Amino acid sequence: MIEKILRPYIPERFVSDARYRRGHIRVINPLPGTRVLGLHIPDMRKSAAELTSSADRAAELIRQFEAAPERSLYYEEYMVWGMMLNRMKMPLEERLDRLRAFVPHIDNWAVCDSVCADARWARPGNRLTWAFILEHLASHMEFEVRYGLILYMSRMMEESTLPEIFRLMEGLDLEHIHSDYTQGKADRDSPDLCPGTAAGRPPYYVRMAMAWLMATALAKYPELTRRLLAKARTRLPEDVLRLYVRKARESFRTRTVSPF
Repeated sequence: MIEKILRPYIPERFVSDARYRRGHIRVINPLPGTRVLGLHIPDMRKSAAELTSSADRAAELIRQFEAAPERSLYYEEYMVWGMMLNRMKMPLEERLDRLRAFVPHIDNWAVCDSVCADARWARPGNRLTWAFILEHLASHMEFEVRYGLILYMSRMMEESTLPEIFRLMEGLDLEHIHSDYTQGKADRDSPDLCPGTAAGRPPYYVRMAMAWLMATALAKYPELTRRLLAKARTRLPEDVLRLYVRKARESFRTRTVSPF
């Protein structure tokens, strides 16, 4: 759809160096069949900024994105779509409606997390955005749930709402959240794409989002987080708690902080 606009930003190394190309794609870990051009995040942000410089052009392009069949676009096109929705000037209600059309198309962690990180429109305490997050936490699709968790973590985390988020995470029925990834190791000999595997139990990217959110909460609100995760009261799965401890120990903000 906007392939011609994005192609000038493709790094020469992505085209000429097969090992670099495999490494780049392996980090994204897209599902089989996903087409990847190889752009870097700053160049996708630049493209999104250029495409939103004209309101009429941006609105028409968003309509075209919304009409595209599922998984028919390049990875970078989905990324630019989400970045455009973050940048465009529009009422919050309209933005949330446009995002409701976009989020079901997310099928990898990179698009999810980058779009959430750039969501400067999200303000802590806003009731509409809070309700929007709760909608996604009620989903049975892996990246819709992850989107809600990462948007809260990136833009909406507050001490007053943290107990409710922890309660909602405890209530997630992880066994019934659909994931297109399977448990296993990526094939390092794959010439192009990883074969839709993740290192832990499905929905792996929801479990990791929960762990990352808790580690971030530990950095911001350590006493409250430890109380919420007290062994006598938490109902979070053991594998998620182990991932949380790992994330906390990996972060420079919490590596010396007791996680419980």
